[in-house]
Amino acid sequence: MDIFYRGYKIGTRRADFFIENCIMLELKAVSQLEDVHKAQAINYQEAYNMQTGLLINFGAKSLEFKRL
Repeated sequence: MDIFYRGYKIGTRRADFFIENCIMLELKAVSQLEDVHKAQAINYQEAYNMQTGLLINFGAKSLEFKRL
């Protein structure tokens, strides 16, 4: 997805996966999920106009996930 600022294309962004075109999936591999990771996933979810999003972290001692 292209990112525009004041009519100029300034970059791109993309979510990791889409499931059945109705769930946005964002994957992380960090020691702990932070608010910035949740904010990024919510931003992608809104940008792609998805009702449901999942944020999954494989980097912690046990699997972490959040439904958005």
